[in-house]
Amino acid sequence: MPFQKSLSKLLLPLLCCSLAFTSGAFAADPPSLDKIMAGEHRSDANRARDVYRHPKETLAFFGVKPESTVVEISPGGGWYAELLAPYLRDRGQYVAVFSALSVTGLKNFKDKLAARPALYDKTRIVSMGVPDKLDIRPEGGADFVLTFRNVHNWVDDDNVDAFMRSFFDALKPGGVLGVVEHRAKPGSKLKAAIETGYMTEEYVIKHALMAGFKLDAKSEVNANPKDTKDYKKGVWTLPPTLTEGEVDRAKYQAIGESDRMTLRFVKPAK
Repeated sequence: MPFQKSLSKLLLPLLCCSLAFTSGAFAADPPSLDKIMAGEHRSDANRARDVYRHPKETLAFFGVKPESTVVEISPGGGWYAELLAPYLRDRGQYVAVFSALSVTGLKNFKDKLAARPALYDKTRIVSMGVPDKLDIRPEGGADFVLTFRNVHNWVDDDNVDAFMRSFFDALKPGGVLGVVEHRAKPGSKLKAAIETGYMTEEYVIKHALMAGFKLDAKSEVNANPKDTKDYKKGVWTLPPTLTEGEVDRAKYQAIGESDRMTLRFVKPAK
């Protein structure tokens, strides 16, 4: 009898711990990025772009964790949303920021989310636009503001500085602005950037610093030395757009997607 009581005392904590896990009292481990990248929710076309966009390495460089609050600027068709929303769903928060003018794009994005609530049901959508829709700060502030291949779109409308300040205000002290952008040859003129989609690192860094950020690090994870950046129709000549259609298609596919800068900026802690 004493032995049975001793055994019960030993097993009871283990049993309680087991029940806690099975009842969901402790959050399950978040899915790994590898598992999400291989998920059936992603199309073959989107998975094929991993070799050019390096999502796992890029997010690791920025420092994104499952418990992070991440604001993505202009997610477009949701290529990164397919990864970030499930990755952050249980422990973090994913916020998608759309241009106030992107009515069709926003509808398509919402339809995408609605089709898979188990993955995307906790996604928050925010509208951004000048001059009166620049407050995109989530409650408590963001750990990360990420933008992928968008800066060139803001130059022609002269919105770069307003948006950079908005990103700065959205972040917690010590928070990170992560920028991936088509990279122009050093010394390229701004007019060429508007026409071709390629931005100089100098321009992006200058305007981020003007907003109050500090450049923390650069990465060559999204570099492509095959990209000659001298196409008549700009960056859209290359995959995935292939705006020239069948003209030299094999040549451009062999080059792959654009050469890209990958920059990590930090909002000073004080």
